[in-house]
Amino acid sequence: MKRTTIASTLLAATAVSTVGAAVGTATPALADQDRDHGRAASYLLTGDPVDAANPAGSKFEGIGADERRGRFYVSEVTGGEIHRGKVGTARTREWLAGHGTDGRFTARGITVDDQGRVYVAGGPNGIGDGGVDNGRPDLWVYSKEGKRLAALRTPGNDVFLNDVAIGPDGAAYFTDSNDAQIFRVAKGKQGWNVRLWADASDKITRETGFNLGGIVLTRDKKAFVVAQGNVGTLWRFAVKSGKVTQVKTGSADLVNADGLVLQGSRLTVVRNFSKQIATLRLSADGRQTKLIRQQATSPDRVLTTAKELRGQILYVDSKFDEQVASGPYEVVADPTR
Repeated sequence: MKRTTIASTLLAATAVSTVGAAVGTATPALADQDRDHGRAASYLLTGDPVDAANPAGSKFEGIGADERRGRFYVSEVTGGEIHRGKVGTARTREWLAGHGTDGRFTARGITVDDQGRVYVAGGPNGIGDGGVDNGRPDLWVYSKEGKRLAALRTPGNDVFLNDVAIGPDGAAYFTDSNDAQIFRVAKGKQGWNVRLWADASDKITRETGFNLGGIVLTRDKKAFVVAQGNVGTLWRFAVKSGKVTQVKTGSADLVNADGLVLQGSRLTVVRNFSKQIATLRLSADGRQTKLIRQQATSPDRVLTTAKELRGQILYVDSKFDEQVASGPYEVVADPTR
């Protein structure tokens, strides 16, 4: 099996090679409102100034949706801040500080459970630039009020936690973009714990770049569908056994598959650097798909993860295509604009 690491790849993508580059500081106007639903067409994120502490500006990736409370949470790659927004309010705010807060220097995927608890994947937070264990947490759990409930290390080494979804048992399941592994996080009698739930390294070949990423629970709640973006493959992990099989996707091009959104039988696949949105029809058991369409996204954005909130899909504009990121920093409802 080919062994590579993506920690240095991602950090290189957010590095700055031009000295003296600057970010525009003008404040954009508030987003237009959808008068029928009171929803914003875009949401403004607060970015960091470009300085020695933030040489690449602000770059973003994950988004989690709290349907019950009408809130969403966005992770910042550059520093690990967590931002929170509300349906219909075009400005978000920094909810949790980064740059070492709770040992968090970067953050990736986010999800929210029925109790409003927020689960944050740390990407390479625990391995850093060189892929070497640095003792930092790999993931965090927070209450809806922002109280830290857990900061955990995963078993094993070289772990890059990418995305997270809530299972039918109420536990959170985190994908690993380095190895074909999924970790389960739950609160037990002895407190919060994390364990390796599924290891598919004998079935899924580890390739260069991002391996397991986006994850969704199937309509029948018997499996997870997980994207392997570097090769454009979808995998089905059975909830009861963790057994993995490849999802039949026909000739659909899913290279750079990142965030996944499932609405009934419609699966939306965000293909970040390909700048495409693939829409497929997914069977209830998650075993096969049929391509409905491929749609080009805005050429000026690299969209990563997306989530549905109150009937609207929200997409994160990552700024991964900019050496030094400049505002406006946004979450958008229309991926083509």
